[in-house]
Amino acid sequence: MKCENCQAEISTGGTVCPECGGPLPQRIQGFDNTVKIQRILRAIYMASGKNILTNTFRFTALINDCLADFDKERRLLVNMLGAGILKSMMEESDRNIAVMSAKSSMQNDCFIIEGAAEFVLACFTYLLGWTYDSPMRVGRTEEKAAVPDKPAKKEEADREEVNKEELRQKEKGRPSEPGEKVFRPFDAAKYRLSKNVIVPEGFTRIESFCFDKFGFMRTIDLPETLMSIGEYAFSECKNLVSAELPRSVRIIQHGAFSQCAKLMEINIPKGVLEIAENTFLCCQSLEFVKVPATVTSIGASAFSGCDRLQKLFLHDSIKYIDEEAFLQCPQLTIKCYENSYVHKYCLSHDIKFEIMAKEIDNAVS
Repeated sequence: MKCENCQAEISTGGTVCPECGGPLPQRIQGFDNTVKIQRILRAIYMASGKNILTNTFRFTALINDCLADFDKERRLLVNMLGAGILKSMMEESDRNIAVMSAKSSMQNDCFIIEGAAEFVLACFTYLLGWTYDSPMRVGRTEEKAAVPDKPAKKEEADREEVNKEELRQKEKGRPSEPGEKVFRPFDAAKYRLSKNVIVPEGFTRIESFCFDKFGFMRTIDLPETLMSIGEYAFSECKNLVSAELPRSVRIIQHGAFSQCAKLMEINIPKGVLEIAENTFLCCQSLEFVKVPATVTSIGASAFSGCDRLQKLFLHDSIKYIDEEAFLQCPQLTIKCYENSYVHKYCLSHDIKFEIMAKEIDNAVS
Protein backbone atom coordinates (compact mmCIF):
# COMPACT_ATOMS: atom_id res chain seq x y z
CA MET A 1 0.00 0.00 0.00
CA LYS A 2 1.27 3.48 -0.89
CA CYS A 3 0.72 6.83 0.77
CA GLU A 4 -1.33 9.00 -1.57
CA ASN A 5 0.65 12.11 -0.57
CA CYS A 6 4.27 10.97 -0.93
CA GLN A 7 3.86 7.56 -2.60
CA ALA A 8 5.93 5.90 0.15
CA GLU A 9 5.36 2.21 0.72
CA ILE A 10 3.56 1.71 4.03
CA SER A 11 2.39 -1.28 6.00
CA THR A 12 -1.25 -1.77 6.89
CA GLY A 13 -2.45 -0.38 10.22
CA GLY A 14 -2.02 3.09 11.67
CA THR A 15 -3.43 6.41 10.53
CA VAL A 16 -0.32 8.48 9.77
CA CYS A 17 2.30 8.01 7.03
CA PRO A 18 5.73 7.61 8.73
CA GLU A 19 7.41 9.41 5.82
CA CYS A 20 5.36 12.58 5.27
CA GLY A 21 3.06 12.60 8.31
CA GLY A 22 -0.03 12.72 6.10
CA PRO A 23 -3.29 10.91 6.95
CA LEU A 24 -3.85 7.30 5.91
CA PRO A 25 -7.27 5.84 5.05
CA GLN A 26 -8.92 3.80 7.76
CA ARG A 27 -11.85 1.39 7.80
CA ILE A 28 -14.62 2.04 10.32
CA GLN A 29 -16.51 -0.79 12.01
CA GLY A 30 -19.77 -1.39 10.17
CA PHE A 31 -18.60 0.50 7.06
CA ASP A 32 -16.47 -1.89 5.03
CA ASN A 33 -16.20 0.54 2.11
CA THR A 34 -14.71 3.42 4.12
CA VAL A 35 -11.28 3.28 2.48
CA LYS A 36 -12.71 3.22 -1.05
CA ILE A 37 -14.97 6.15 -0.26
CA GLN A 38 -12.17 8.18 1.37
CA ARG A 39 -10.11 7.79 -1.79
CA ILE A 40 -13.01 8.73 -4.05
CA LEU A 41 -13.65 11.88 -2.00
CA ARG A 42 -9.96 12.75 -2.17
CA ALA A 43 -10.02 12.24 -5.95
CA ILE A 44 -12.99 14.61 -6.23
CA TYR A 45 -11.06 17.19 -4.22
CA MET A 46 -7.89 16.82 -6.33
CA ALA A 47 -9.84 17.08 -9.58
CA SER A 48 -12.08 19.99 -8.57
CA GLY A 49 -9.83 22.10 -6.35
CA LYS A 50 -10.17 23.48 -2.82
CA ASN A 51 -13.23 25.60 -3.66
CA ILE A 52 -15.34 22.46 -4.00
CA LEU A 53 -15.38 22.14 -0.21
CA THR A 54 -17.29 25.41 0.16
CA ASN A 55 -19.66 24.79 -2.73
CA THR A 56 -22.08 22.43 -0.99
CA PHE A 57 -24.47 22.17 -3.95
CA ARG A 58 -21.71 21.22 -6.41
CA PHE A 59 -19.96 18.91 -3.95
CA THR A 60 -23.23 17.11 -3.19
CA ALA A 61 -23.88 16.58 -6.90
CA LEU A 62 -20.41 15.08 -7.38
CA ILE A 63 -20.85 12.78 -4.39
CA ASN A 64 -24.20 11.58 -5.72
CA ASP A 65 -22.56 10.78 -9.07
CA CYS A 66 -19.31 9.25 -7.81
CA LEU A 67 -20.74 7.25 -4.90
CA ALA A 68 -23.81 5.88 -6.69
CA ASP A 69 -22.74 2.31 -5.86
CA PHE A 70 -22.48 3.03 -2.12
CA ASP A 71 -26.03 4.08 -1.33
CA LYS A 72 -25.98 3.93 2.47
CA GLU A 73 -22.69 5.82 2.76
CA ARG A 74 -23.57 8.31 0.02
CA ARG A 75 -26.82 9.29 1.68
CA LEU A 76 -25.16 9.66 5.06
CA LEU A 77 -22.42 11.94 3.69
CA VAL A 78 -24.92 14.05 1.71
CA ASN A 79 -27.15 14.47 4.78
CA MET A 80 -24.22 15.57 6.94
CA LEU A 81 -23.02 18.00 4.24
CA GLY A 82 -26.51 19.46 4.18
CA ALA A 83 -26.42 19.77 7.98
CA GLY A 84 -23.26 21.88 7.69
CA ILE A 85 -20.91 19.44 9.45
CA LEU A 86 -18.00 19.87 7.02
CA LYS A 87 -18.45 23.63 6.95
CA SER A 88 -18.35 23.88 10.75
CA MET A 89 -15.21 21.73 10.89
CA MET A 90 -13.43 24.00 8.42
CA GLU A 91 -14.43 27.14 10.35
CA GLU A 92 -12.93 25.89 13.63
CA SER A 93 -9.20 26.67 13.98
CA ASP A 94 -8.51 23.92 16.53
CA ARG A 95 -8.82 20.55 14.78
CA ASN A 96 -9.44 18.58 17.97
CA ILE A 97 -12.31 20.88 18.92
CA ALA A 98 -13.60 20.73 15.35
CA VAL A 99 -13.77 16.94 15.45
CA MET A 100 -15.36 16.79 18.92
CA SER A 101 -17.93 19.45 18.04
CA ALA A 102 -18.81 17.75 14.77
CA LYS A 103 -19.32 14.39 16.46
CA SER A 104 -21.47 15.95 19.19
CA SER A 105 -23.57 17.77 16.60
CA MET A 106 -24.12 14.64 14.52
CA GLN A 107 -25.18 12.54 17.50
CA ASN A 108 -27.23 15.13 19.40
CA ASP A 109 -28.67 17.29 16.62
CA CYS A 110 -28.78 14.91 13.65
CA PHE A 111 -29.60 11.82 15.76
CA ILE A 112 -27.16 9.41 14.13
CA ILE A 113 -25.37 6.63 16.00
CA GLU A 114 -21.69 6.72 16.97
CA GLY A 115 -20.55 4.36 14.22
CA ALA A 116 -22.15 6.50 11.51
CA ALA A 117 -20.67 9.67 13.02
CA GLU A 118 -17.22 8.07 13.08
CA PHE A 119 -17.56 7.08 9.42
CA VAL A 120 -18.37 10.68 8.49
CA LEU A 121 -15.46 12.00 10.58
CA ALA A 122 -13.05 9.51 9.00
CA CYS A 123 -14.14 10.66 5.53
CA PHE A 124 -14.16 14.40 6.23
CA THR A 125 -10.83 14.47 8.09
CA TYR A 126 -9.14 12.46 5.33
CA LEU A 127 -10.64 14.81 2.75
CA LEU A 128 -9.26 17.82 4.66
CA GLY A 129 -5.84 16.21 5.09
CA TRP A 130 -6.20 15.96 8.88
CA THR A 131 -4.87 13.00 10.83
CA TYR A 132 -7.55 11.31 12.90
CA ASP A 133 -7.45 7.99 14.75
CA SER A 134 -11.06 6.89 15.09
CA PRO A 135 -11.97 4.86 18.21
CA MET A 136 -14.00 2.65 15.87
CA ARG A 137 -11.19 2.02 13.39
CA VAL A 138 -10.95 -1.65 12.47
CA GLY A 139 -7.83 -3.14 14.05
CA ARG A 140 -7.38 -0.41 16.66
CA THR A 141 -8.19 -2.71 19.57
CA GLU A 142 -5.61 -5.27 18.49
CA GLU A 143 -2.91 -2.62 18.00
CA LYS A 144 -3.43 -1.25 21.51
CA ALA A 145 -3.75 -4.56 23.32
CA ALA A 146 -1.66 -4.27 26.51
CA VAL A 147 -0.97 -7.98 26.92
CA PRO A 148 -0.14 -9.67 23.61
CA ASP A 149 -0.67 -13.25 24.79
CA LYS A 150 -4.27 -12.52 25.80
CA PRO A 151 -6.58 -12.37 22.77
CA ALA A 152 -8.63 -9.22 22.37
CA LYS A 153 -12.37 -9.50 22.69
CA LYS A 154 -14.16 -10.31 19.47
CA GLU A 155 -15.89 -7.30 17.94
CA GLU A 156 -19.64 -7.41 17.87
CA ALA A 157 -21.09 -8.65 14.60
CA ASP A 158 -21.86 -5.87 12.16
CA ARG A 159 -25.65 -5.59 11.98
CA GLU A 160 -25.88 -2.88 9.35
CA GLU A 161 -24.74 -4.87 6.31
CA VAL A 162 -24.84 -8.58 5.55
CA ASN A 163 -22.21 -10.07 3.27
CA LYS A 164 -24.31 -10.98 0.26
CA GLU A 165 -21.72 -13.28 -1.24
CA GLU A 166 -21.61 -15.46 1.88
CA LEU A 167 -25.40 -15.72 1.84
CA ARG A 168 -25.35 -16.70 -1.81
CA GLN A 169 -22.89 -19.48 -1.04
CA LYS A 170 -25.10 -20.72 1.79
CA GLU A 171 -28.12 -20.73 -0.48
CA LYS A 172 -26.40 -22.80 -3.18
CA GLY A 173 -27.56 -26.36 -3.04
CA ARG A 174 -30.05 -25.75 -0.27
CA PRO A 175 -32.63 -28.53 -0.56
CA SER A 176 -36.33 -27.78 -0.72
CA GLU A 177 -38.50 -28.67 2.22
CA PRO A 178 -41.20 -31.31 1.67
CA GLY A 179 -44.14 -29.70 -0.10
CA GLU A 180 -42.14 -26.62 -1.14
CA LYS A 181 -42.09 -25.34 -4.68
CA VAL A 182 -39.22 -22.85 -4.95
CA PHE A 183 -38.95 -20.04 -7.49
CA ARG A 184 -35.19 -19.77 -8.10
CA PRO A 185 -32.87 -17.26 -9.85
CA PHE A 186 -32.84 -19.63 -12.84
CA ASP A 187 -36.63 -19.24 -13.11
CA ALA A 188 -36.36 -15.47 -12.72
CA ALA A 189 -33.65 -15.02 -15.37
CA LYS A 190 -36.12 -14.80 -18.26
CA TYR A 191 -37.76 -11.78 -16.59
CA ARG A 192 -34.55 -9.74 -16.25
CA LEU A 193 -35.58 -7.23 -18.92
CA SER A 194 -39.31 -7.25 -18.09
CA LYS A 195 -41.11 -4.30 -16.54
CA ASN A 196 -44.08 -6.25 -15.17
CA VAL A 197 -43.33 -9.68 -13.70
CA ILE A 198 -45.87 -12.38 -12.80
CA VAL A 199 -44.73 -15.34 -10.70
CA PRO A 200 -47.02 -18.29 -11.55
CA GLU A 201 -49.37 -19.87 -9.02
CA GLY A 202 -48.11 -22.88 -7.11
CA PHE A 203 -44.78 -21.51 -5.93
CA THR A 204 -44.43 -21.36 -2.14
CA ARG A 205 -41.01 -19.71 -1.72
CA ILE A 206 -39.02 -17.02 -3.53
CA GLU A 207 -35.38 -18.01 -3.16
CA SER A 208 -32.77 -15.60 -1.80
CA PHE A 209 -31.38 -13.04 -4.31
CA CYS A 210 -33.93 -14.23 -6.88
CA PHE A 211 -34.65 -10.79 -8.37
CA ASP A 212 -31.63 -8.98 -6.91
CA LYS A 213 -30.73 -5.93 -9.06
CA PHE A 214 -33.50 -6.44 -11.63
CA GLY A 215 -33.31 -2.81 -12.76
CA PHE A 216 -36.13 -2.92 -15.34
CA MET A 217 -38.80 -4.42 -13.09
CA ARG A 218 -41.57 -1.99 -12.11
CA THR A 219 -44.23 -4.32 -10.68
CA ILE A 220 -44.25 -7.87 -9.30
CA ASP A 221 -47.37 -10.02 -9.08
CA LEU A 222 -46.89 -12.82 -6.56
CA PRO A 223 -49.02 -16.01 -6.29
CA GLU A 224 -51.55 -16.64 -3.53
CA THR A 225 -49.65 -19.85 -2.72
CA LEU A 226 -46.51 -17.93 -1.67
CA MET A 227 -45.46 -18.32 1.97
CA SER A 228 -41.83 -17.16 2.14
CA ILE A 229 -39.67 -14.44 0.57
CA GLY A 230 -35.94 -15.08 0.83
CA GLU A 231 -33.00 -12.89 1.82
CA TYR A 232 -32.46 -9.93 -0.54
CA ALA A 233 -34.99 -11.44 -2.96
CA PHE A 234 -35.88 -8.01 -4.41
CA SER A 235 -32.94 -5.91 -3.21
CA GLU A 236 -31.72 -3.07 -5.43
CA CYS A 237 -34.69 -3.29 -7.80
CA LYS A 238 -34.26 0.43 -8.45
CA ASN A 239 -37.46 0.89 -10.47
CA LEU A 240 -39.80 -1.35 -8.49
CA VAL A 241 -42.83 0.80 -7.67
CA SER A 242 -45.41 -1.76 -6.59
CA ALA A 243 -45.22 -5.11 -4.79
CA GLU A 244 -48.55 -6.60 -3.67
CA LEU A 245 -47.84 -9.25 -1.05
CA PRO A 246 -50.45 -12.05 -0.95
CA ARG A 247 -52.21 -12.92 2.30
CA SER A 248 -50.48 -16.30 2.35
CA VAL A 249 -47.01 -14.81 3.06
CA ARG A 250 -45.72 -15.59 6.54
CA ILE A 251 -41.94 -15.00 6.27
CA ILE A 252 -40.08 -12.03 4.80
CA GLN A 253 -36.37 -12.56 5.35
CA HIS A 254 -33.81 -9.83 5.93
CA GLY A 255 -32.97 -7.37 3.19
CA ALA A 256 -35.86 -8.60 1.04
CA PHE A 257 -36.73 -5.15 -0.34
CA SER A 258 -33.59 -3.19 0.59
CA GLN A 259 -32.61 -0.29 -1.69
CA CYS A 260 -35.80 -0.41 -3.76
CA ALA A 261 -35.50 3.31 -4.43
CA LYS A 262 -38.96 3.86 -6.00
CA LEU A 263 -41.09 1.57 -3.83
CA MET A 264 -43.74 3.86 -2.35
CA GLU A 265 -46.16 1.69 -0.40
CA ILE A 266 -46.42 -1.86 0.92
CA ASN A 267 -48.86 -3.86 3.04
CA ILE A 268 -47.30 -6.55 5.20
CA PRO A 269 -49.73 -9.49 5.40
CA LYS A 270 -51.35 -10.59 8.64
CA GLY A 271 -49.43 -13.59 9.94
CA VAL A 272 -45.93 -12.19 9.43
CA LEU A 273 -44.23 -12.27 12.84
CA GLU A 274 -41.21 -10.01 12.31
CA ILE A 275 -39.81 -7.30 10.10
CA ALA A 276 -36.26 -8.54 9.79
CA GLU A 277 -33.08 -6.47 9.62
CA ASN A 278 -32.51 -4.37 6.49
CA THR A 279 -35.93 -5.34 5.07
CA PHE A 280 -36.66 -1.84 3.73
CA LEU A 281 -33.19 -0.33 4.11
CA CYS A 282 -32.76 2.83 1.99
CA CYS A 283 -36.17 2.63 0.34
CA GLN A 284 -36.11 6.41 0.03
CA SER A 285 -39.51 6.74 -1.72
CA LEU A 286 -41.37 4.55 0.78
CA GLU A 287 -44.13 6.61 2.40
CA PHE A 288 -46.70 4.17 3.77
CA VAL A 289 -46.34 0.73 5.34
CA LYS A 290 -49.14 -1.30 6.90
CA VAL A 291 -47.82 -3.38 9.79
CA PRO A 292 -50.23 -6.08 11.07
CA ALA A 293 -50.88 -6.90 14.73
CA THR A 294 -49.07 -10.24 14.31
CA VAL A 295 -45.66 -8.52 14.08
CA THR A 296 -43.76 -8.73 17.37
CA SER A 297 -40.28 -7.43 16.45
CA ILE A 298 -38.52 -5.03 14.11
CA GLY A 299 -34.85 -5.67 13.34
CA ALA A 300 -31.75 -3.52 12.81
CA SER A 301 -31.95 -1.00 9.96
CA ALA A 302 -35.36 -2.40 8.95
CA PHE A 303 -36.47 1.08 7.84
CA SER A 304 -33.18 2.99 7.96
CA GLY A 305 -32.79 5.60 5.25
CA CYS A 306 -36.52 5.73 4.41
CA ASP A 307 -36.52 9.51 3.93
CA ARG A 308 -40.20 9.83 3.07
CA LEU A 309 -41.67 7.39 5.54
CA GLN A 310 -44.36 9.42 7.27
CA LYS A 311 -46.79 7.66 9.57
CA LEU A 312 -46.49 4.13 10.85
CA PHE A 313 -48.99 2.48 13.18
CA LEU A 314 -47.35 -0.09 15.46
CA HIS A 315 -49.54 -2.33 17.62
CA ASP A 316 -48.83 -3.15 21.24
CA SER A 317 -48.05 -6.68 20.09
CA ILE A 318 -44.54 -5.40 19.30
CA LYS A 319 -42.12 -6.27 22.10
CA TYR A 320 -38.77 -5.52 20.46
CA ILE A 321 -37.46 -2.79 18.15
CA ASP A 322 -33.75 -2.53 17.41
CA GLU A 323 -32.21 0.82 18.31
CA GLU A 324 -31.16 1.33 14.67
CA ALA A 325 -34.47 0.31 13.09
CA PHE A 326 -35.50 3.86 12.12
CA LEU A 327 -32.21 5.67 11.52
CA GLN A 328 -32.46 8.58 9.06
CA CYS A 329 -36.26 8.68 8.88
CA PRO A 330 -36.71 12.47 9.29
CA GLN A 331 -40.45 12.62 8.48
CA LEU A 332 -41.54 9.65 10.56
CA THR A 333 -44.30 9.82 13.15
CA ILE A 334 -45.17 6.54 14.88
CA LYS A 335 -48.75 5.95 15.99
CA CYS A 336 -48.94 3.79 19.11
CA TYR A 337 -50.80 3.08 22.34
CA GLU A 338 -49.98 4.94 25.53
CA ASN A 339 -47.47 3.16 27.81
CA SER A 340 -46.90 0.41 25.24
CA TYR A 341 -43.41 -0.83 24.42
CA VAL A 342 -43.56 1.21 21.20
CA HIS A 343 -44.51 4.37 23.12
CA LYS A 344 -41.57 3.92 25.51
CA TYR A 345 -39.26 3.19 22.57
CA CYS A 346 -40.26 6.44 20.88
CA LEU A 347 -39.64 8.39 24.07
CA SER A 348 -36.19 6.90 24.62
CA HIS A 349 -35.13 7.34 20.98
CA ASP A 350 -36.58 10.83 20.38
CA ILE A 351 -38.97 9.64 17.66
CA LYS A 352 -42.13 11.65 17.03
CA PHE A 353 -45.28 9.79 18.02
CA GLU A 354 -49.06 10.06 18.25
CA ILE A 355 -51.04 8.29 20.97
CA MET A 356 -53.96 6.28 19.61
CA ALA A 357 -57.14 5.34 21.46
CA LYS A 358 -57.72 1.59 21.82
CA GLU A 359 -61.25 1.72 20.49
CA ILE A 360 -60.16 2.87 17.02
CA ASP A 361 -57.65 0.04 16.60
CA ASN A 362 -59.79 -1.69 14.00
CA ALA A 363 -60.15 1.48 11.99
CA VAL A 364 -56.38 1.98 11.55
CA SER A 365 -55.27 -1.66 11.38
